[in-house]
Amino acid sequence: MYHSFPDNGTLYSALLNKDSSFEGLFVVGVKTTGIFCRPTCTARKPKRENVEFFGSAHEALLQGYRPCKVCSPLEQRGAAPEWLRPLLGEIDHDPFLRLKDSDLEKRGLEPGRVRSWFKKHHGMTFQAYLRVLRIGQAFGRVRYGEGVTQTAFESGYESLSGFVDSFKKTTGFPPSKSPHNRLGATTRILTPLGPMLAAGTDDGICLLEIIDRRMLETELERLSKLVNTRFLPGFCRHFEELNRQVEEYFSGKRESFTVPLVLPGAPIQQKVWTALQAIPY
Repeated sequence: MYHSFPDNGTLYSALLNKDSSFEGLFVVGVKTTGIFCRPTCTARKPKRENVEFFGSAHEALLQGYRPCKVCSPLEQRGAAPEWLRPLLGEIDHDPFLRLKDSDLEKRGLEPGRVRSWFKKHHGMTFQAYLRVLRIGQAFGRVRYGEGVTQTAFESGYESLSGFVDSFKKTTGFPPSKSPHNRLGATTRILTPLGPMLAAGTDDGICLLEIIDRRMLETELERLSKLVNTRFLPGFCRHFEELNRQVEEYFSGKRESFTVPLVLPGAPIQQKVWTALQAIPY
């Protein structure tokens, strides 16, 4: 629960405007229907006298309200739909997975629907996402001593030239230069405020930002230059711990973070960040 709750006029205005910055701050109960909704619900807006506001979905449920079927307030915004979760589980289990549209259809999935979801939430098609994951895994193998040719064929490529070309387009350097370069990873973390983008390296977490934020792509490019690291969707050893600590924070069980951080910047920026971390919960 937040310490300061805006007045009802502000909350109603946010509801009318579908203001996404209020996601996670409140839900609204509609007295005439017995339904409660997110601030961003696209359903027809009720009159002011017919609503009441709650700090959480749990409070609305305790008052007898039912979750809206349009905006699904019990689900975290940005969460993968149920029909897609088995496929995501397969990818997590095997990052080298190669799937064609026909393979998706055999799993009961419509390729265009899968493609649209990945385009919206990851900024790339499903096939491009799989390719980036394979290249990320291949980078690690080559960097730590495995041969380029062996890695290429074990990554599912039918030719060495095709692997080298794809690798270079994705990372900006050929596989043979892997021992002298670095790749970082990005992932989506779901929060009550909406999905957030996390970026990390072997040294720690260097970005956690709301995905809807403007100029996020520019911010990631600037970060890449500062840490001399190209970031790709993938896996980082700090993501699991970050996700756990973020969940604990939003549930009120954690007041500070201990996950390792990478904070590149000028001395004055370092001082500011140190001061910000000292602000109490």
